[in-house]
Parts: sequence; structure tokens; C-alpha cells
Amino acid sequence: MKIVVPADEKQPEMPVSVSFGRAPYFIIYDTDSALYTAAVNPGADASGGAGVKAAQAAADAGAEAVITFRCGENAVELFNTAGITLYTAVSGSVADNIGLCTGGKLAVLHDIHPGLHHAGDRPE
Repeated sequence: MKIVVPADEKQPEMPVSVSFGRAPYFIIYDTDSALYTAAVNPGADASGGAGVKAAQAAADAGAEAVITFRCGENAVELFNTAGITLYTAVSGSVADNIGLCTGGKLAVLHDIHPGLHHAGDRPE
């Protein structure tokens, strides 16, 4: 299984980003190989539709799970269509959150916001 987590840095020891769509990077953890990789989030600098672009990138990376603090409804729709489960991040590092997720200790994400549908505006 691949787990995708938004991050402000490329290291799994760093905290989970507060933004999903505008996070500069995604940390991708493969539970089969126990390897972390980092990928640039194409939504980070998008003039609009950041969440959907980010969600598509996560799906394209093979995500079966995403850990984030909150997410916009358009991205959630894409995740639901792709069969990707969303989990609520907790304070701590990307690696800590992944450990909690694989241990079945993270809650399903319920903080879904309507998103900000104005080109160039940021939700945070």
C-alpha cells in the first residue's frame, strides 16, 4: 500500500503540512518496501484548482491512503472516485503519522471544507 502525506520539506522526520493542496511536497511511503520517497506537489503553485491537481498527483502516485489535516470537497470527490481513504493527521512528523496509520490509530478525515474557488487565492 502507498500512503501519501503533504509536507513542507522532503524528509519524513518533518511535520505534516497544514495544507494539502498547497504543500510543496508529498512524502510517499510504500508499506511493501518500507521506503519513503518525496515528490513535488504540482498543485502547490497552481493559480487555481490546487486541491484537485494535488489529489490527482497523489492518485497518480498510486496512493491508497492520504493523511492530511483537512481537505477541500473537490479533492475529496476525486479521492472517493479513486477509492483512496483519507485519514486525519495529528501533530507530529510525517513518519509518526504513517506509523499511526499503519497501526490503525488514525481517524478517517471528516474536516472537509468547500475549498476556495478563486484563482490565485489560498485557503490558509
